[in-house]
Amino acid sequence: MNTKLDAFFRAELDASAAAEASGDMAAAWRALERAHILSQAFAVAHTRVHGAMFRFAFRRGDVREMLGQLPRLLLAAPGSLLGRAPLGNTGGANVGIFKPMPIPEDLKEKLALGAEPPASGHVPR
Repeated sequence: MNTKLDAFFRAELDASAAAEASGDMAAAWRALERAHILSQAFAVAHTRVHGAMFRFAFRRGDVREMLGQLPRLLLAAPGSLLGRAPLGNTGGANVGIFKPMPIPEDLKEKLALGAEPPASGHVPR
């Protein structure tokens, strides 16, 4: 993940933490979903956001979401490395694990600004 995209990714994680601290759980979750969309092509970041989603669900006592995050934690890195992560998928247990979804316009712009092949030579799809 290049510096520009990493800054956008971290901003969403920070927005999630701030929203949760202020008690706005819906905004906190939306920011995690947005971070997920930004991270899908990058194994470490993708796995990190699923970990954040699991911890968020744990703090809320949301067993369904915690259980839904377990396979996602296992599949995030391989999915990213193999270019199989479904683009636009928001990453929560409320959507199919392999379901592509529309990418919000502002995130499309951020993804385009941050587009560069990872050092491994793998080109995200």
